[in-house]
Amino acid sequence: MLDRKALIPVLLALLVFGFARPGDVSAQENTSVEPAAVADDASPETTAESEAAIDYADLKWDMGYTINTLIMFLCAVLVLFMQAGFAMVEVGLNSQKNAVNILFKNIMDLCLGVLLYLFVGYGLMYPGGTDQEKADHSWFKWGSSMVTRDAQLNDDGSWKTPPADADGAPYASNSADFMFQVAFAATAATIVSGAVAGRMKFIGYLVYSVLLTGLVYPMSGYWKWGGGALDQWGFQDFAGSVVVHAVGGFAGLAGALALGPRIGRYTAEGRSVPMPGHNIALTALGVFILWVGWYGFNPGSQLTYDGAVQAEATTYIALTTTISAAAGAIAAMVCSWAKFGKPDITMALNGALAGLVGITANCDRVSELEAIAIGAIAGMLVFTSVLLLDKLRIDDPVGAFPVHGVCGVWGGLATGIFGDIPPDTPIVTRMDFFLVQFKATAIICAWAFVTMLIVFYGLKVVGILRVSPEEEQRGLDITEHGMEAYTLT
Repeated sequence: MLDRKALIPVLLALLVFGFARPGDVSAQENTSVEPAAVADDASPETTAESEAAIDYADLKWDMGYTINTLIMFLCAVLVLFMQAGFAMVEVGLNSQKNAVNILFKNIMDLCLGVLLYLFVGYGLMYPGGTDQEKADHSWFKWGSSMVTRDAQLNDDGSWKTPPADADGAPYASNSADFMFQVAFAATAATIVSGAVAGRMKFIGYLVYSVLLTGLVYPMSGYWKWGGGALDQWGFQDFAGSVVVHAVGGFAGLAGALALGPRIGRYTAEGRSVPMPGHNIALTALGVFILWVGWYGFNPGSQLTYDGAVQAEATTYIALTTTISAAAGAIAAMVCSWAKFGKPDITMALNGALAGLVGITANCDRVSELEAIAIGAIAGMLVFTSVLLLDKLRIDDPVGAFPVHGVCGVWGGLATGIFGDIPPDTPIVTRMDFFLVQFKATAIICAWAFVTMLIVFYGLKVVGILRVSPEEEQRGLDITEHGMEAYTLT
């Protein structure tokens, strides 16, 4: 009889390629503009009308497209580099016997994420269409698989496919846009890895990663960034405090609840037993990498960068991001110093990440003093929620839920408290704005938590969620992968 575990990789492959279907994809929407590339098989009349409306050969338009494409690509690389930061943070805060397993999960989050997002997630999150079509399908809409190329020329120098355009304003290439968006999808998936570290089966983790990247994240992403229901309400989440971080944080909480704590983490009487990580230097390196990567995450979400106004806005977003991170680290340090009598570096490091998560939703619409307040409150929240999880005996080895879940929610709410009220929406008063932020944040968090709780408990039922006690104590590197991260040779 075939081992059922051996069939799972085949099922994953079928899931990926089963959703794929041939055909060009219309250019995807984003938070500021809506490019609409002309398909390769567009009629000559349609192509001629598009070229007549926009002079793609104009030097100013050409430079705008070029600048936006290259800067978005660089920002995508920065966000992808955050995968290294997440890996280092998680490796450092866990036992060395699980280092290979952690690194493996992080690389598979990215690799599975790229393919799932290409075939399924991108079409779910950015299906395109008119405003009326989005209003008619505000909770679910499907585009198609793959990415349509733009800026393609015929041999005679005429446009085969003109550059993506947005009512005449230059945007970035569709390829750069996909690269940027898929990096965000991988980030949402990787957040969960830290919450389930040290006790989850590798195959079960792959199943989770496929479902989050291919379905759960893109669906809620459409509700805001794809022009769905929450965007129509006026919900604001500039770079993803809620859409990315809270989704990952609440999915991580679901995983931690389904798995239960690591062996030895709590006594029979419920007393907490510290299980310190094996390499704080790696953790600190990871946080610095994440901080640098955030300059792709937040400033990159401006999406268009050409011209004085866009360039200034992009760098102002970097400023508020930096201020909030610094305030979060200081606040968490002060809290740990006051509570324990000595400053705790792990709290300070998580405080910096908390400040970054908290400012992500509102970095474009708050003042510098408000950025300090948002970061400081995030630092206090992460300290408090780490202690609360410990009291509740919920084992989250790296503080994924406090950093990304709790502070992601804070970022969404802080936008309603401090952020400029958005124009051209049904929102009129500050209270209206806050209530929209509250409702939308609650909906996205509930979606992520409930769906992933079902997934994790489903994995538990079929026996592919948690390793055996013997395997856990020996270490996942040997039992799951047959190798060690550190050797004497």
